[in-house]
Amino acid sequence: MKPIVWQLGFVATLWCFPISVTQAQDRPGVELEQVESSDIISEVSLNGTANALRTSRLSTAVAGLVDDVRVETGDRVASGDLLVGLDDEQAEFELESARAEASEARARLEEAQRRLAEARSVGAGRNIAATEVSARESEVAATEATLARLRAEEKRRQVVLDRHRIEAPFDGVVSDRTSDLGEWVTPGDELLTLVDITNLRLDFRVPQDYYQRITDDSELLVRPQGAGEEPVAATIESLVPVSDSEARTFLLRATGPDDFTVLPGMAIRATLRVSTGEQGLTVSRDAINRYPDGRVTVWIAESADDDLYEVREKRVEVGSSFDNRMEILSGLEGGEQVVIRGNESLEEGARVRLAERGSR
Repeated sequence: MKPIVWQLGFVATLWCFPISVTQAQDRPGVELEQVESSDIISEVSLNGTANALRTSRLSTAVAGLVDDVRVETGDRVASGDLLVGLDDEQAEFELESARAEASEARARLEEAQRRLAEARSVGAGRNIAATEVSARESEVAATEATLARLRAEEKRRQVVLDRHRIEAPFDGVVSDRTSDLGEWVTPGDELLTLVDITNLRLDFRVPQDYYQRITDDSELLVRPQGAGEEPVAATIESLVPVSDSEARTFLLRATGPDDFTVLPGMAIRATLRVSTGEQGLTVSRDAINRYPDGRVTVWIAESADDDLYEVREKRVEVGSSFDNRMEILSGLEGGEQVVIRGNESLEEGARVRLAERGSR
């Protein structure tokens, strides 16, 4: 009978083993996270506007008749492109006249220099009077001064001619054009408006309390108003200390990443994150359970047998939330394992297994 008893025991052991494995696999799968101490971050939601770094109302520096219009409202232009041209026929004639006068003075200077060199080669006081040499030196000096004046006049005429061309000072979009063919314009008249749409600044009004708290470690996450994209990190460029006394705010100016597509005037939403300088216990926001009666709890998992964990619900008091984290004010001591996935239908004292990260 002993062999039979031994065989029955062996069979019972084999039968219990798959049952144990099957039961473990049937346990709810959860993901755990350890309660840890970290810097407490304060978040504030901001609304701002994308503003062009450069908006130029282009005007003419000379009077003239609009003779050429190359752009329309909405056109994109590159730096140096001709936008509006004035009738420059008279300016061209005046430039040619100045060039001719400068050329004439240059020829006179060459002749004066030749005569002076000839007098010096003969020798003052021997074959030519010393006063004659001095006179020829004076003639050269006077002619050089005349040539310098005429060259300056030539350059001035060139500048006047160039000012009959209104060119784009930077890449941008023509947002408005107020001049047309045949119109007479005078210096200071606005011809068109050019907006730089590539170099934008994101401007936000921030509560005054945050001015001293913003540091190099502060974060600004932005996204266009109404867009569904995930927020992206922006670079805080400057804080303008001049405050709005009525709104109790100051100006924060930032730039978005290169692939952050916005247009001037577009509304921008942002979240500003600044450190409070304090440490506290935090857990993932997914670990928090809220009930209609106002209770807030987390599920704590403690190690049990067979690689299983036993869970119990613990009431906690929460503080601020930031970056998908929640501050725990009371109820936890730190170091506990809390359930962050699979806590939807747990029961007190239930045993659970660790699920693969990312699975539900």
